[in-house]
Amino acid sequence: MWNVALGHLDADTILSFIEHLGTDCGCSDATLNSRLAAIRAFMDYAADRDVTLVDTLNALKKVSYKKPRNADIIDYMSMEAVTALARQADTHTAKGRRDGFFIMLMYDTGARVSEVLDIRLCDFQLGSVPKVTLHGKGKKTRSIPLMEKTVQHLEKYLSEFHSGLPISSDEPLFYSTMHGERHKLTARNMRYVLRAYGEKAGLECPEVPEKIFPHLLRHSRAMHLYQEGMDLTLVSQWLGHSQLETTQIYAHADTEQKRKAIAAATPPDNPLYSKLNSARYTVTDEETLKKLMGLR
Repeated sequence: MWNVALGHLDADTILSFIEHLGTDCGCSDATLNSRLAAIRAFMDYAADRDVTLVDTLNALKKVSYKKPRNADIIDYMSMEAVTALARQADTHTAKGRRDGFFIMLMYDTGARVSEVLDIRLCDFQLGSVPKVTLHGKGKKTRSIPLMEKTVQHLEKYLSEFHSGLPISSDEPLFYSTMHGERHKLTARNMRYVLRAYGEKAGLECPEVPEKIFPHLLRHSRAMHLYQEGMDLTLVSQWLGHSQLETTQIYAHADTEQKRKAIAAATPPDNPLYSKLNSARYTVTDEETLKKLMGLR
């Protein structure tokens, strides 16, 4: 545990932390504002009990909240980009096989990175309808069905990384080994791993975004399901959203993508435009305007 004193929490440090969450962790503007509000509330509490912290609190209050982006804009990858990303994991090494399955499971379940890293062997049910139980926010759980190919890769992964352990084991699914001891993987580990794979994938596939982070796989899976016709209510339940409104961003974003596609496919010199005379629909006569508006 780091030895952090209250004096370390100046405005510059807080701003750097918020930027780290947005850039490296892929947190949304709403999440960044929530974190900043929590820090401010804590410092307000501390300053109320220690007057020497008042200056720090006042400086912290100058750190601005993030202005939310357009709700219609959401980052997600095409299926080609997801495939290119997964292809970067070197299947000739144990680490590469682990990372490749991690990417596959992240995409297949659409889970948060914390939910995937919290999966234990006993969370799987590999019966006639294979599924995994995810432990989400607020201690809520939900069951996610697994695709057939994912189950096949899961069985291979278990035979290599959990040989001899029963599926009822409490062992974490993903781990790293240091000095002969197993340690549960952290979200920070996987952010760095995905970022490195993303840089490599971008060299072979132009559709790969410049910045790759775990939550992008969740967004991508949800968008692909919606585009394939899954009802938003089901997408909401599948993602573990407590409110349907949270899931509406996928519908809004898809509409915006369609608008951009139509605009890109309709060049300015489209013959249709030459047939339209805007002057015909321009009325400047005041009496005519009043009649059109129902005032005459």
